[in-house]
Amino acid sequence: MNLQLVSGWIMLLPLCLFPSVQAQTKAITQNSGALAVTSIAPAASVSGNSTIRVLLTPDSESTLASPSATRIREINATLGSSFGAGKILLAFDCDESMARLNMAKAELLGTDESHKAKLRIKKLGQASEVEVLLAQSAFEKAKSQVALQQAQVRHCSVAAPWAGRVAKVHVRNHMSVAAGQPLLDVVKDGPLKLRLNVPSRILSTIRVGKAFDVHIEETGKSYQAKVSALNSRVDPVSQTIEIEAGLLKVHSELLAGMSGTASLPQLSDAR
Repeated sequence: MNLQLVSGWIMLLPLCLFPSVQAQTKAITQNSGALAVTSIAPAASVSGNSTIRVLLTPDSESTLASPSATRIREINATLGSSFGAGKILLAFDCDESMARLNMAKAELLGTDESHKAKLRIKKLGQASEVEVLLAQSAFEKAKSQVALQQAQVRHCSVAAPWAGRVAKVHVRNHMSVAAGQPLLDVVKDGPLKLRLNVPSRILSTIRVGKAFDVHIEETGKSYQAKVSALNSRVDPVSQTIEIEAGLLKVHSELLAGMSGTASLPQLSDAR
Protein backbone atom coordinates (compact mmCIF):
# COMPACT_ATOMS: atom_id res chain seq x y z
CA MET A 1 0.00 0.00 0.00
CA ASN A 2 2.79 2.40 0.90
CA LEU A 3 4.52 1.63 -2.41
CA GLN A 4 1.35 2.54 -4.36
CA LEU A 5 1.05 5.89 -2.58
CA VAL A 6 4.70 6.69 -3.23
CA SER A 7 4.43 5.88 -6.93
CA GLY A 8 1.30 8.02 -7.24
CA TRP A 9 3.04 11.02 -5.69
CA ILE A 10 5.99 10.56 -8.01
CA MET A 11 3.69 10.69 -11.07
CA LEU A 12 1.86 13.83 -9.84
CA LEU A 13 5.00 15.65 -8.73
CA PRO A 14 6.01 17.05 -12.21
CA LEU A 15 2.50 18.41 -12.75
CA CYS A 16 2.45 20.12 -9.37
CA LEU A 17 5.90 21.61 -9.60
CA PHE A 18 5.63 22.58 -13.32
CA PRO A 19 2.08 23.71 -14.14
CA SER A 20 3.18 24.77 -17.63
CA VAL A 21 3.80 21.13 -18.52
CA GLN A 22 0.18 20.31 -17.75
CA ALA A 23 -1.04 23.26 -19.84
CA GLN A 24 1.11 22.32 -22.79
CA THR A 25 -0.01 18.72 -22.59
CA LYS A 26 -3.66 19.77 -22.60
CA ALA A 27 -3.12 22.20 -25.50
CA ILE A 28 -1.43 19.55 -27.59
CA THR A 29 -4.25 17.11 -26.89
CA GLN A 30 -6.93 19.65 -27.85
CA ASN A 31 -5.12 20.86 -30.98
CA SER A 32 -4.04 17.46 -32.33
CA GLY A 33 -6.74 17.64 -34.96
CA ALA A 34 -5.56 21.07 -36.14
CA LEU A 35 -1.98 19.87 -36.40
CA ALA A 36 -3.04 16.95 -38.55
CA VAL A 37 -4.92 19.24 -40.94
CA THR A 38 -1.92 21.55 -41.28
CA SER A 39 0.39 18.69 -42.32
CA ILE A 40 -2.04 17.51 -45.01
CA ALA A 41 -2.67 20.95 -46.51
CA PRO A 42 0.48 21.09 -48.70
CA ALA A 43 -0.27 17.70 -50.26
CA ALA A 44 -3.81 18.80 -51.01
CA SER A 45 -2.56 21.92 -52.77
CA VAL A 46 -0.20 19.89 -54.94
CA SER A 47 -2.92 17.49 -55.99
CA GLY A 48 -5.16 20.41 -56.87
CA ASN A 49 -2.67 21.98 -59.26
CA SER A 50 -4.52 22.72 -62.52
CA THR A 51 -1.57 23.58 -64.78
CA ILE A 52 1.22 21.49 -66.31
CA ARG A 53 4.62 22.68 -67.50
CA VAL A 54 5.27 22.37 -71.25
CA LEU A 55 8.44 22.68 -73.35
CA LEU A 56 8.68 23.76 -77.00
CA THR A 57 10.83 21.50 -79.17
CA PRO A 58 11.54 21.58 -82.93
CA ASP A 59 9.82 19.19 -85.31
CA SER A 60 13.27 17.88 -86.31
CA GLU A 61 16.79 18.64 -85.16
CA SER A 62 20.16 17.13 -85.94
CA THR A 63 23.89 17.43 -85.36
CA LEU A 64 25.81 17.46 -88.65
CA ALA A 65 29.17 15.70 -88.29
CA SER A 66 32.32 15.44 -90.38
CA PRO A 67 32.26 12.43 -92.75
CA SER A 68 36.05 12.04 -92.68
CA ALA A 69 39.26 13.47 -91.29
CA THR A 70 39.89 16.68 -93.21
CA ARG A 71 40.30 20.45 -92.98
CA ILE A 72 37.51 23.01 -93.16
CA ARG A 73 37.79 25.43 -96.05
CA GLU A 74 34.67 27.55 -95.56
CA ILE A 75 31.66 27.84 -93.22
CA ASN A 76 28.53 29.39 -94.70
CA ALA A 77 26.49 29.37 -91.50
CA THR A 78 26.43 31.46 -88.34
CA LEU A 79 24.59 31.13 -85.05
CA GLY A 80 20.86 31.64 -85.59
CA SER A 81 21.12 32.01 -89.37
CA SER A 82 18.42 30.50 -91.57
CA PHE A 83 19.01 28.28 -94.61
CA GLY A 84 17.08 26.48 -97.32
CA ALA A 85 16.99 22.78 -98.10
CA GLY A 86 20.12 21.67 -99.95
CA LYS A 87 22.18 24.78 -99.20
CA ILE A 88 25.93 24.14 -98.70
CA LEU A 89 26.54 24.96 -95.04
CA LEU A 90 30.18 23.92 -94.85
CA ALA A 91 32.92 23.02 -97.35
CA PHE A 92 36.13 21.02 -96.82
CA ASP A 93 39.54 21.14 -98.45
CA CYS A 94 39.01 18.66 -101.29
CA ASP A 95 42.16 18.94 -103.45
CA GLU A 96 43.35 15.41 -102.64
CA SER A 97 39.94 13.85 -103.33
CA MET A 98 39.65 15.68 -106.64
CA ALA A 99 43.14 14.47 -107.65
CA ARG A 100 42.21 10.87 -106.84
CA LEU A 101 39.05 11.22 -108.90
CA ASN A 102 41.00 12.49 -111.91
CA MET A 103 43.43 9.58 -111.59
CA ALA A 104 40.53 7.10 -111.49
CA LYS A 105 38.96 8.67 -114.59
CA ALA A 106 42.25 8.42 -116.49
CA GLU A 107 42.57 4.77 -115.48
CA LEU A 108 39.02 4.13 -116.62
CA LEU A 109 39.74 5.69 -120.02
CA GLY A 110 42.81 3.47 -120.51
CA THR A 111 41.04 0.23 -119.54
CA ASP A 112 38.13 1.10 -121.79
CA GLU A 113 40.40 1.49 -124.80
CA SER A 114 42.24 -1.72 -123.93
CA HIS A 115 38.98 -3.63 -123.71
CA LYS A 116 37.79 -2.32 -127.08
CA ALA A 117 41.14 -3.22 -128.66
CA LYS A 118 40.92 -6.79 -127.32
CA LEU A 119 37.45 -7.11 -128.85
CA ARG A 120 38.76 -6.01 -132.28
CA ILE A 121 41.74 -8.35 -132.08
CA LYS A 122 39.49 -11.23 -131.11
CA LYS A 123 37.51 -10.76 -134.30
CA LEU A 124 40.77 -11.18 -136.18
CA GLY A 125 41.52 -14.35 -134.25
CA GLN A 126 44.54 -12.81 -132.52
CA ALA A 127 43.13 -12.71 -128.94
CA SER A 128 41.62 -15.42 -126.80
CA GLU A 129 38.39 -15.29 -124.82
CA VAL A 130 40.38 -15.13 -121.56
CA GLU A 131 42.25 -12.02 -122.68
CA VAL A 132 38.97 -10.29 -123.52
CA LEU A 133 37.48 -11.21 -120.14
CA LEU A 134 40.55 -9.93 -118.29
CA ALA A 135 40.37 -6.63 -120.18
CA GLN A 136 36.67 -6.33 -119.35
CA SER A 137 37.38 -7.08 -115.67
CA ALA A 138 40.01 -4.31 -115.54
CA PHE A 139 37.52 -1.91 -117.12
CA GLU A 140 34.81 -2.74 -114.53
CA LYS A 141 37.30 -2.32 -111.70
CA ALA A 142 38.37 1.10 -112.99
CA LYS A 143 34.72 2.12 -113.30
CA SER A 144 34.14 1.17 -109.66
CA GLN A 145 37.14 3.24 -108.61
CA VAL A 146 35.63 6.28 -110.32
CA ALA A 147 32.34 5.73 -108.48
CA LEU A 148 34.22 5.43 -105.19
CA GLN A 149 36.15 8.65 -105.72
CA GLN A 150 33.00 10.48 -106.76
CA ALA A 151 31.41 9.43 -103.47
CA GLN A 152 34.43 10.82 -101.63
CA VAL A 153 34.12 14.13 -103.49
CA ARG A 154 30.47 14.38 -102.49
CA HIS A 155 31.69 14.35 -98.88
CA CYS A 156 33.66 17.53 -99.54
CA SER A 157 30.68 19.62 -98.45
CA VAL A 158 27.81 19.44 -95.98
CA ALA A 159 24.37 20.34 -97.34
CA ALA A 160 21.28 21.23 -95.33
CA PRO A 161 18.88 18.27 -95.06
CA TRP A 162 15.88 20.63 -94.87
CA ALA A 163 15.07 24.30 -94.39
CA GLY A 164 15.83 25.51 -90.90
CA ARG A 165 18.15 27.46 -88.62
CA VAL A 166 21.56 27.00 -87.06
CA ALA A 167 21.39 26.33 -83.32
CA LYS A 168 25.12 25.91 -82.62
CA VAL A 169 28.44 26.11 -84.49
CA HIS A 170 31.05 23.70 -83.11
CA VAL A 171 33.97 24.52 -85.46
CA ARG A 172 35.79 27.42 -87.15
CA ASN A 173 37.24 28.15 -90.58
CA HIS A 174 40.50 26.33 -91.52
CA MET A 175 40.11 23.99 -88.56
CA SER A 176 41.14 20.33 -88.91
CA VAL A 177 38.44 17.90 -87.84
CA ALA A 178 38.26 14.16 -87.24
CA ALA A 179 35.73 11.74 -88.71
CA GLY A 180 32.47 11.95 -86.80
CA GLN A 181 33.31 15.24 -85.09
CA PRO A 182 30.24 17.50 -84.59
CA LEU A 183 30.14 20.51 -86.91
CA LEU A 184 26.72 22.20 -86.68
CA ASP A 185 23.51 21.79 -84.69
CA VAL A 186 20.50 22.58 -86.87
CA VAL A 187 16.75 22.74 -86.22
CA LYS A 188 14.00 22.43 -88.80
CA ASP A 189 11.59 25.25 -89.63
CA GLY A 190 7.87 24.70 -89.22
CA PRO A 191 5.37 24.26 -86.40
CA LEU A 192 7.01 23.47 -83.08
CA LYS A 193 6.15 20.50 -80.90
CA LEU A 194 5.14 20.54 -77.25
CA ARG A 195 6.31 18.02 -74.68
CA LEU A 196 4.59 17.68 -71.31
CA ASN A 197 4.18 15.10 -68.56
CA VAL A 198 0.67 14.61 -67.16
CA PRO A 199 -0.50 12.46 -64.21
CA SER A 200 -1.13 8.90 -65.31
CA ARG A 201 -4.46 8.85 -63.44
CA ILE A 202 -6.06 10.95 -66.21
CA LEU A 203 -4.62 8.85 -69.04
CA SER A 204 -8.02 7.34 -69.85
CA THR A 205 -9.44 10.81 -70.56
CA ILE A 206 -6.67 11.96 -72.93
CA ARG A 207 -6.82 11.06 -76.61
CA VAL A 208 -4.86 11.91 -79.76
CA GLY A 209 -6.42 14.92 -81.46
CA LYS A 210 -7.51 16.59 -78.22
CA ALA A 211 -7.19 20.38 -78.57
CA PHE A 212 -6.06 22.61 -75.71
CA ASP A 213 -4.50 26.03 -75.07
CA VAL A 214 -0.94 26.60 -73.96
CA HIS A 215 0.44 29.80 -72.44
CA ILE A 216 4.08 30.60 -73.30
CA GLU A 217 5.90 32.65 -70.68
CA GLU A 218 8.48 34.26 -72.98
CA THR A 219 5.82 35.86 -75.20
CA GLY A 220 3.02 36.20 -72.67
CA LYS A 221 0.54 34.83 -75.23
CA SER A 222 -1.66 31.75 -75.51
CA TYR A 223 -1.65 29.40 -78.50
CA GLN A 224 -3.77 26.48 -79.66
CA ALA A 225 -2.26 23.01 -79.71
CA LYS A 226 -3.42 19.45 -80.31
CA VAL A 227 -2.29 16.15 -78.79
CA SER A 228 -0.37 14.18 -81.44
CA ALA A 229 1.14 11.22 -79.55
CA LEU A 230 1.17 9.44 -76.18
CA ASN A 231 4.15 7.61 -74.72
CA SER A 232 3.93 3.82 -74.66
CA ARG A 233 4.67 3.56 -70.94
CA VAL A 234 4.14 5.36 -67.63
CA ASP A 235 7.07 6.56 -65.53
CA PRO A 236 6.81 4.33 -62.42
CA VAL A 237 8.62 6.84 -60.19
CA SER A 238 6.66 10.03 -60.92
CA GLN A 239 3.48 8.26 -62.07
CA THR A 240 3.30 10.52 -65.12
CA ILE A 241 3.15 9.88 -68.85
CA GLU A 242 4.83 11.95 -71.56
CA ILE A 243 2.58 13.57 -74.16
CA GLU A 244 3.59 15.14 -77.46
CA ALA A 245 1.46 17.86 -79.02
CA GLY A 246 1.75 20.17 -82.02
CA LEU A 247 0.87 23.81 -82.50
CA LEU A 248 -1.93 24.32 -85.00
CA LYS A 249 -0.17 27.26 -86.71
CA VAL A 250 3.33 28.58 -87.32
CA HIS A 251 4.23 31.49 -85.04
CA SER A 252 7.43 33.31 -85.95
CA GLU A 253 7.95 34.66 -82.43
CA LEU A 254 8.20 31.19 -80.91
CA LEU A 255 11.56 29.45 -80.57
CA ALA A 256 12.56 25.97 -79.50
CA GLY A 257 13.37 25.85 -75.80
CA MET A 258 10.64 28.24 -74.68
CA SER A 259 8.33 26.96 -71.96
CA GLY A 260 4.93 27.62 -70.50
CA THR A 261 1.88 25.98 -68.99
CA ALA A 262 -1.10 23.99 -70.20
CA SER A 263 -4.49 23.62 -68.53
CA LEU A 264 -4.97 20.22 -66.89
CA PRO A 265 -8.82 20.45 -66.93
CA GLN A 266 -8.70 21.07 -70.70
CA LEU A 267 -6.54 17.99 -71.25
CA SER A 268 -8.56 15.72 -68.95
CA ASP A 269 -11.95 16.83 -70.32
CA ALA A 270 -13.31 13.72 -72.00
CA ARG A 271 -15.93 15.56 -74.06
